[in-house]
Amino acid sequence: RPCVLVLMLLLSPQCAGEENWVDSRTIYVGHKEPPPGTEAYIPQRYPDNRIVSSKYTFWNFIPKNLFEQFRRIANFYFLIIFVVQLIIDTPTSPVTSGLPLFFVITVTAIKQGYEDWLRHKADNAMNQCPVHFIQHGKLVRKQSRKLRVGDIVMVKEDETFPCDLIFLSSNRADGTCHVTTASLDGESSHKTHYAVQDTKGFHAEEDVDGLLATIECEQPQPDLYKFVGRINVYNDQNDPVVRPLGSENLLLRGAKLKNTEKIFGVAIYTGMETKMALNYQSKSQKRSAVEKSMNTFLIVYLCILISKALINTVLKYVWQSEPFRDEPWYNQKTESERQRNLFLRAFTDFLAFMVLFNYIIPVSMYVTVEMQKFLGSYFITWDEDMFDEETGEGPLVNTSDLNEELGQVEKKKIKIKMTGTLTENNMAFKECCIEGHVHVPHVICNGQVLPDASGIDMIDSSPGVSGREREELFFRALCLCHTVQVKDDDQMDHGDGPGKSPDSGKSCVYISSSPDEVALVEGVQRLGFTFLRLKDNYMEILNRDNDLERFELLEVLSFDSVRRRMSVIVKSVTGEIYLFCKGADSSIFPRVIEGKVDQIRSRVERNAVEGLRTLCVAYKRLIPEEYEGVSKLLQSAKVALQDREKKLAEAYEHIEKDLILLGATAVEDRLQEKAADTIEALQKAGIKVWVLTGDKMETAAATCYACKLFRRGTQLLELTTKRIEEQSLHDVLFELSKTVLRCSGSLTRDSFSGLSTDMHDYGLIIDGAALSLIMKPREDGSSGNYRELFLEICRNCSAVLCCRMAPLQKAQIVKLIKFSKEHPITLAIGDGANDVSMILEAHVGIGVIGKEGRQAARNSDYAIPKFKHLKKMLLVHGHFYYIRISELVQYFFYKNVCFIFPQFLYQFFCGFSQQTLYDTAYLTLYNISFTSLPILLYSLMEQHVGIDVLKRDPTLYRDIAKNALLRWRVFIYWTFLGVFDALVFFFGAYFMFENTTVTSNGQMFGNWTFGALVFTVMVFTVTLKLALDTHYWTWVNHFVIWGSLLFYVVFSLLWGGVIWPFLSYQRMYYVFIHMLSSGPAWLGIILLITVSLLPDVLKKVLCRQLWPTATEKTQVRSPAWLGNFQDTRLSRMPCLQGRIGRIHSLAHWQLSETPALPRNHALG
Repeated sequence: RPCVLVLMLLLSPQCAGEENWVDSRTIYVGHKEPPPGTEAYIPQRYPDNRIVSSKYTFWNFIPKNLFEQFRRIANFYFLIIFVVQLIIDTPTSPVTSGLPLFFVITVTAIKQGYEDWLRHKADNAMNQCPVHFIQHGKLVRKQSRKLRVGDIVMVKEDETFPCDLIFLSSNRADGTCHVTTASLDGESSHKTHYAVQDTKGFHAEEDVDGLLATIECEQPQPDLYKFVGRINVYNDQNDPVVRPLGSENLLLRGAKLKNTEKIFGVAIYTGMETKMALNYQSKSQKRSAVEKSMNTFLIVYLCILISKALINTVLKYVWQSEPFRDEPWYNQKTESERQRNLFLRAFTDFLAFMVLFNYIIPVSMYVTVEMQKFLGSYFITWDEDMFDEETGEGPLVNTSDLNEELGQVEKKKIKIKMTGTLTENNMAFKECCIEGHVHVPHVICNGQVLPDASGIDMIDSSPGVSGREREELFFRALCLCHTVQVKDDDQMDHGDGPGKSPDSGKSCVYISSSPDEVALVEGVQRLGFTFLRLKDNYMEILNRDNDLERFELLEVLSFDSVRRRMSVIVKSVTGEIYLFCKGADSSIFPRVIEGKVDQIRSRVERNAVEGLRTLCVAYKRLIPEEYEGVSKLLQSAKVALQDREKKLAEAYEHIEKDLILLGATAVEDRLQEKAADTIEALQKAGIKVWVLTGDKMETAAATCYACKLFRRGTQLLELTTKRIEEQSLHDVLFELSKTVLRCSGSLTRDSFSGLSTDMHDYGLIIDGAALSLIMKPREDGSSGNYRELFLEICRNCSAVLCCRMAPLQKAQIVKLIKFSKEHPITLAIGDGANDVSMILEAHVGIGVIGKEGRQAARNSDYAIPKFKHLKKMLLVHGHFYYIRISELVQYFFYKNVCFIFPQFLYQFFCGFSQQTLYDTAYLTLYNISFTSLPILLYSLMEQHVGIDVLKRDPTLYRDIAKNALLRWRVFIYWTFLGVFDALVFFFGAYFMFENTTVTSNGQMFGNWTFGALVFTVMVFTVTLKLALDTHYWTWVNHFVIWGSLLFYVVFSLLWGGVIWPFLSYQRMYYVFIHMLSSGPAWLGIILLITVSLLPDVLKKVLCRQLWPTATEKTQVRSPAWLGNFQDTRLSRMPCLQGRIGRIHSLAHWQLSETPALPRNHALG
């Protein structure tokens, strides 16, 4: 809240203390200068009203995108190799490195440019929205982006405020308006804002245009609930009228005007300085764990490459130390070559060897991964299971760079509130308990009131005469103790006398800042008491006899989060004065001196455990003299210039005591469909669920019970402001730490990802104020703080609830856990603009396309229509994405080791002359054509288990947790497997040639035949290795795998069997045909392929038998799905068959091997 002391000093006529308020701005309303002699006119420059969520501009796209792409090790490395090939004479052409690199850079730039273009498109749609503002007494229309600070804007009902405005006036006589801030703080309920006292009477454009005023306020701050300022209104040449401005006068960008025809306001913060924009984290490039592993593996392979080049360079000069080896008779050196510097020659040879072996770094892997991710994003958008028929919305993919990260979530952040994320924001009055008797309405709350809704279901015995009086008093309390307003209706006139209303059967439309209050008023309406309206400070209600009752509203003791209750003081027509109070049970019970406390407390506890939102209702009668004292006490507190809030709190505490308990209510905020099932599945998958919400603790805790995040046996631990006030933060933290760690020696808890195996199940509740204290360093200035202790407590809790969180605090929580010692993968999900910072901070951000605008969906990585769709997105799509891309990455390194290691070995047999083992065509096409399509289709279509199995058994998600398939152990296995296969290829062929194998006509095999034999065995081995790893076979897999092998054979026959006129020389002419004409060559090929594949087959068999994973056990238990899965899924989504065909065509067109992308329905 604003600092009262500073504000009051600012309001003094002498402006005392203004020197303390330096960081402020002055706005001239309507851009009009103040009267001469009042204050200096100092024009200031402010940003325009454009909102920018895009990453690139037209001018910086190429340099910025190139900079980001060349941060990748492989891209930068191949750029260096390409430059080296241009500068020195190397064994291979610069095209072999430059063309794949150019293709990788181009495809990636196009993909990222397209995604950013979509963001630009969304920004333009927002920035070009029409806005009405006042100019020279007339209403003018212009684009939102052209608004300037100081413009007077008119906003109509159901329109969104284009910038942050100071509320000047509305069409209402009382100078109020109602807004919904759903897209800001997640609340879709109505909030009341108040116009400046001296301008609320300006209803016409001419009146507003004649306003001469200046506004002094703080510089833009991200806090949505805080604003400090003042307005100076110049009515004449005398001193201006100074009025304070607070958050109740500020209309925020993104909020929507409701139940008010129009308002006028002056722009004070525009564009990226609005509070909504300041709560956006800056967009940064998110990189997945798989990409980080790829970069690490590339560094390892780069070291291997340098080692190979260094070894060959040293051995070359050792070999050439003999003169006849250095300068044979058939290759004499020139004089200039002999006189060339030795170190320069050695460095040139080193670079030449680097170029020769550079294929061990798979640059084509990057373009394959980019294509896999880009195409894979379509499988999410095509998923009909994730399409919501009610809203007509399907899932969206805003960035495809993080697909596999969906399979690596270890700790999940859910921002929970009453709208959109977990609940439907559909409050339903369930029951009320009066004097121990439970009343349940006949009908479910749906906004419609039946003509005869006065019947009551009595679950317990009927009350007596006194009980009926208390019952009616309870209903009157619910009709009077609230801030609900009735939507304006010109037809709501009671013309049949003061006692009866012809509209008794009519449904009233209620609006309030609290949806609970609306539900209570609607619920009591169905029980026979109807709140009609508040007019001229009188509240009108209809009782169950259809009689009109009028109560004068004397005082409103507003609700606040500390008291957790509200009260009203009303006076009946008979002169009786009542104080009606409602609030949380913990706030009401200590102040009650009479009533059936035990019965009501029991019912309240029962309802709370069932996830219902409960309130207790109490009252007391005031005699006139007592009310006079209360009124004076309240008035003195309200006009206090200093410590106003403290004095009001003391007055409320004095007034709200000695109450008589009437009963309690229970309201249900319905969970979204399958929300509890989704959270339960996520917990079984080893994902820890945190709830980050701006709601009050009781509301959030009730929802956590309803969605089964907290269970009956969960012991709740509180780390709240109230407890810290009673004890120090240090004591509270250490007490909680002792509680959760008491039995830690016998626990096996998997850090952030596991569930408690102890009999004690703990849940932690923390509020925003307590979090602020935890995040601050200790007072002694030491570098240590309470963060680690807080995280240690959280690790030993099965669930954590963070309530009363500001938007940036949510992002701080995510960041705190991201950089904890475990470095878990985090996911944040929310549905409002107040969730954007959290979504941008997390490794993966998901927006829910709900009722609170599209800011969260627009700034997220992925968007889903309903919370329940998160289960399939993580457990199915995320699982498949990770499995597929992990195999893709490891397979690429494996097949490139198989490709280059024989080339390394060959240098020992060719005098380290940098002679290539393979023909240039084979060097170029190995990664582009011969081995690209099988791994592409594998990464598109592989399903090691079925979709239904993954959804039914969430524990399978644990098998891939913590980047399990890209750990060092797995990486080393694939690398050594590639080395072993390369040794088999090379030395198997070598020993065949050592026996001087000849063909039937007596001809001997030569150098290129040897290379062709090694290359043939290699292509068949790496392709069949992928076939062995494939679990999900379709006709597409068969066609691609066997078709790739056939393509290699046909290409080799044509390449060596035809004299091509465009080639200056043809080293492979008739070589392949010559090799196949030999029976021993055929036998050698088959034998070497078998020997190469044998170790991997044995390893798979032994591991499955001795150390099977949960996934492998599932495959053994349910193998039947593999045979019929494709037909059932394709029959459900025939439209995908054509799409997949187009994807296959596109993938075949790509220049370098592009891994396949998981399919959503037909492919998984």
